[in-house]
Amino acid sequence: MTKLEMIALLKEEVKALTSKLTDPTDYDNACDDSSREIGWAFPVSGNFKIYWMKYRAKRHLYFYLMSESANKFKVKQFSLDQRFKHYKEIIELMDAEFAAIQEERPDEFAGVDAYGLFGTSINAGFAYDSVGKDITYDSDQDVIFEPDEAS
Repeated sequence: MTKLEMIALLKEEVKALTSKLTDPTDYDNACDDSSREIGWAFPVSGNFKIYWMKYRAKRHLYFYLMSESANKFKVKQFSLDQRFKHYKEIIELMDAEFAAIQEERPDEFAGVDAYGLFGTSINAGFAYDSVGKDITYDSDQDVIFEPDEAS
């Protein structure tokens, strides 16, 4: 998914808030912020990465709205600070969910395959054929590294 596709999707999903996010750079900045935060660059592929880039971009959009609402105050019966409070609660929830998924799926965020997250075992290199003859120094013997992509 390209950045422009992500921006179009964000505009669809935040619906009524698009009238409050009138500056087109808000969406662009939110996408850039989520890219810098997660460490993935556009274009993004794979459902997992697309979902979390979009999720974090929404979080940044909510933060922009919260920042604008920060100077609001109560006037008689109207509680304008409720918007600020609600955005803050949404952002805290989204941050907690993001921290949880990072703990649950470190392989997606570390930029390495799952087998690379743990130690490597290198065998001693000794090899024997089926009758017990030492074939360690034959040219077709390779050192075995485990785990690898196939294990």
